[in-house]
Amino acid sequence: MMESLTEILRRLHDAKVEFTLIGGLAARHYGVTLVTEDVDICARFTPENLSRIENAFKDFHPRHRLTAHKMPFELTDELCGRLKNIYLTTDLGILDCLSEVAGVGDFEAVLRQSEAREFPFGCCYIIKMDALIQAKQAAGRPHDLMAVAQLQAIKGKDEQQKNLL
Repeated sequence: MMESLTEILRRLHDAKVEFTLIGGLAARHYGVTLVTEDVDICARFTPENLSRIENAFKDFHPRHRLTAHKMPFELTDELCGRLKNIYLTTDLGILDCLSEVAGVGDFEAVLRQSEAREFPFGCCYIIKMDALIQAKQAAGRPHDLMAVAQLQAIKGKDEQQKNLL
């Protein structure tokens, strides 16, 4: 499962999609032990960037996973102007693309609260721990609140270790 999620990230990176990693995979990056089965990103929702997302997955049968008939993901100019979020299922796995993050803000706000991190395939932005905690608290779902508890414990432990140095 993690290989497929990493491959989704790699494809976004290689397609030069402007995005920040958020959600469960970002939490795992910080040490949260909860399992995640998807990739959540906050992306710039311009026609050019949406086209990069479309091109990154066109060979993997992307479909809108929250529509009744699981319609294929095919962009039009009219659709690009209406989209706020994209929830896809692909042959690689699930990709959720958000234009804004509850508790944090739009893509620009999320990007300001992100930092570049190295992955095996290159550098990607990931939401900072404090902003991720805000986002998970704002979402308020039980699994998000479990992640918040773990993130806060990890943050506390990191701060303790810094104080010892």
